[in-house]
Amino acid sequence: MAQKKAAGSSRNGRDSHSKRLGIKLYGGQSVNSGNIIVRQRGTKVHAGNGVGIGKDHTLFALRNGYIKYDKKGKRTSVRVCNL
Repeated sequence: MAQKKAAGSSRNGRDSHSKRLGIKLYGGQSVNSGNIIVRQRGTKVHAGNGVGIGKDHTLFALRNGYIKYDKKGKRTSVRVCNL
């Protein structure tokens, strides 16, 4: 009773789509109200003056101006400065 084992399918053939995280606007760039500055998981970059934070920790501009990144110790924050 020779039997051939049924050919199994691979269990590794899945992958998720990339989430396009990261910095979208760099220091010195001009920004309009509502523009996304950083997409992130958790607060790798913290919100400063003129920057709002979404429920998925996305940072966005609350007013027009230009971007300024500040680093104090290990904490990086971003703010919107007036033109």
